[in-house]
Amino acid sequence: MKKFFLHIPAIVLCSTLSLVSCTTSKNLNTNLPVDIADRPADEDSQKYDQAQLDILKASIESEVSGEKCTDANDWAFVAMGVKPCGGPQQYIAYPKKIESSILPRINEYTDKVRIFNEKYNITSDCTVVPVPTSLKCIKEKIRMVTPNSE
Repeated sequence: MKKFFLHIPAIVLCSTLSLVSCTTSKNLNTNLPVDIADRPADEDSQKYDQAQLDILKASIESEVSGEKCTDANDWAFVAMGVKPCGGPQQYIAYPKKIESSILPRINEYTDKVRIFNEKYNITSDCTVVPVPTSLKCIKEKIRMVTPNSE
């Protein structure tokens, strides 16, 4: 009987250690990325800079796409971005009523793309993006008409 009572503290100690070790492994830092490729980008990296450009571009496009088109005469278009070999990356149509707020952001994006291209020695296909010839409203969305799309 005495041997049985001597084993109880040993069993309790082992059980406690097992439970504590199991609980500790569950509390590992889950904020760490699973894969090294998923880690946050360094602020001085090309990946980080590209992400910042993508965010700015998406916000510009989102602001413009939220506008309904009822009269194409109320809209204009402008070149946006710049290819490394020259010329715009694209053209974007915008409502004239937000021209004073949207054009500085488009120019900021274009300037940042130019800096990005130079900083990382980016190359491109150098294809010429056709300049729109006119604008049309189709189902309340603005559409740019190019010589190829007519």
